[in-house]
Amino acid sequence: MIELQNVSKSYRQGDAEIRVLSSVTLSIAAGERVAIMGASGSGKSTLLSLMSGMDTPDSGHILINGEDIGRMTERELADFRNRRVGVVFQSFELVPSFTALENVMLPLDIRDACNARKEAEHALALVGLSHRLEHLPSMLSGGEEQRVAIARVLAQSPQIIFADEPTGNLDRKTGEAILRLIRTTLGEHERTLVIITHDPEIARTMDRILEIKDGSVRDARL
Repeated sequence: MIELQNVSKSYRQGDAEIRVLSSVTLSIAAGERVAIMGASGSGKSTLLSLMSGMDTPDSGHILINGEDIGRMTERELADFRNRRVGVVFQSFELVPSFTALENVMLPLDIRDACNARKEAEHALALVGLSHRLEHLPSMLSGGEEQRVAIARVLAQSPQIIFADEPTGNLDRKTGEAILRLIRTTLGEHERTLVIITHDPEIARTMDRILEIKDGSVRDARL
């Protein structure tokens, strides 16, 4: 379960303080699939960064399965991000000097997984990139880079997947196929999915929709 208790977050912009999230309290059940929607700049990516442990709130608590990630040491937090959550970034975040295979293997190598190559090859096959194993990111299309990023997360087998517009760089057909793959993989292992999307059709396929507006988060219907 993901639980936020009175979480607030602000950023400095020059002399001004911009409040992004204000006293957000919400719960996401284990195995639930949740879409986060809202206008550009409303705080969707900030919320995802906080829940995934990549950023810290100004106040409040974020609990994952009852454990407050704000109380973790840097080492514990790094282990949490590597083993328990997977993040599909909008900007891919691939290592440019690594091949597709090496990019997918990277988080597995960090945890000294003995079957890193096998798991990475399997994940790349799932997203249809078995023929691109030795290609660098610069040799791939934007859609292929996105699929490598998704394969990297699938190979980690995390409890929770956070995805920031994971199909934004894919055509409709490929995007739908990738979402089906993610949902199928999660369903097999009762994992949780939190996805940022602007697409109402994608949002409707989730169990629940959250909308961010004026720093608050509420359940929404489309």
